[in-house]
Amino acid sequence: MQVDTTLLLSVLAQLASPDVILMLFVGVLGGIFLGALPGLSATMGIALLIPVTFGMQPVAAMVLLAAIYASAVYGGSITAILIHTPGTPASAATAMDGYQMTLRGEGLKALGTSTICSVIGGIVSVVALLLLAPPLAQISLRFSAPEYFLIAIFGLTIIGSLSSGAMVKGLSAGLLGLLISLVGVDVMTAYPRFTFGVGELESGISLIPAMIGLFSISQVMIQAEKLHGAKDLTPAPELVGHLFPSRAEWRRLRGTISRSSIIGVLVGCLPGAGGDVASWVAYNEAKRSSKNPENYGKGEIEGLAAAETANNAVTGGAMIPLLTLGIPGSAATAVMLGGLYIHGLQPGHELFTVNAHIVYAIIVGLLLANILMGIVGLALAKQVVKVASVPFAILAPIIVVLSVVGSYTINNSMFDVYVMVAFGLLGYLMRKTGFATAAIVLAMILGAMAEIGFRQSLVMSKGNLLGYYFDRPFSLLIMGLILLALVSPLLIRWKRNRAQHALSRS
Repeated sequence: MQVDTTLLLSVLAQLASPDVILMLFVGVLGGIFLGALPGLSATMGIALLIPVTFGMQPVAAMVLLAAIYASAVYGGSITAILIHTPGTPASAATAMDGYQMTLRGEGLKALGTSTICSVIGGIVSVVALLLLAPPLAQISLRFSAPEYFLIAIFGLTIIGSLSSGAMVKGLSAGLLGLLISLVGVDVMTAYPRFTFGVGELESGISLIPAMIGLFSISQVMIQAEKLHGAKDLTPAPELVGHLFPSRAEWRRLRGTISRSSIIGVLVGCLPGAGGDVASWVAYNEAKRSSKNPENYGKGEIEGLAAAETANNAVTGGAMIPLLTLGIPGSAATAVMLGGLYIHGLQPGHELFTVNAHIVYAIIVGLLLANILMGIVGLALAKQVVKVASVPFAILAPIIVVLSVVGSYTINNSMFDVYVMVAFGLLGYLMRKTGFATAAIVLAMILGAMAEIGFRQSLVMSKGNLLGYYFDRPFSLLIMGLILLALVSPLLIRWKRNRAQHALSRS
């Protein structure tokens, strides 16, 4: 499918219409707002606004949804950086180093880095969507149950790097996350397991309430404990300095941004993976290739850049299989698929031929949304950063209220609020005892994918599981990546020790 220059010029003219421009601004501002609020995600925003688009022209409607999708992923980083409350699951990795930068007075730089890296990742993903959609979609189409199982295992290798030196505690937290992911109806037999007769558990533990509890409520409890009994409260550190990283820092970030952009696009092409998986994978790869991996989780700007570049690079990547094959690459694009059908648009070859002016308008609209998102984000950075200066005694009730509202509105169920509270207590106890809460979230995300892929592989292999896996080229490729992921930390440590030994001898 070759891109016609004349067609692109006509699409740009179409995007210049007042209604499309208005929807572009509304989508970007609304998406940032939705993403920044705990529990409110791009998926929720798109689902709520699809009925609003019924009376719109297809281009204006889909540009609105695409703008919300891109900017909501970025918006989640704002609260993750400033108050350690990821607005979306894709921003959980951002909170690891972004919040630590805020604590040492570099919140403004963290926001600027997040904004620029998000824009770069988004633009790279749109270029991939525009030029590489058909071949990348064909590759992802050839992935089946064995590949998805191995991808999940590859993601689980990250848990070891999240343990901050306490490997046993990290693996224990990951094991707990895997056990939690098993709650619900068995994927093969449809029999309830670990539900204890509670009907609400048959659909499993909802990720967003669990994540809000682990990160937001536990943070409130930790901070409240510090405030209790204190006579003189230490004011929030004044956030001063530059909005942009220095030239030396940008030189360090170039490789991380490039690598994370590619990871985000590729993960986005895989149905069901999403920005949360991409951000953790990119974060882990940045840590593995870093000269100072011990700084990660303590305010390392490379970790922040890796997570933010990758989760925004997923947006265009997830739309590749959506537009060419009708296979959504994420939960948000699954909702967008409904929006396409509502406006009479059928994904596939016809969308790129008969309705080419619409599909390319969506793609270019996503590009414009990423650029506008960067402009708005940088323009508001100095105002948004003031959130970190608000006394925590005022901020804590607001966080709790937003967390309760966000958890409730997912399924309009009080049970999700109870889940949030339970995971808040769990997160508090884990953080007090040195366990990695992020490992639970990652294992919950990947556990279901691993189980479905493995159990389907058992059926497909007809008793010869190893032979079945070794006969699949893509499975062998992912196995090699898993082996490399397990061996590379040992090799890096060996090289570091050898270099230190050589220096000591000299």
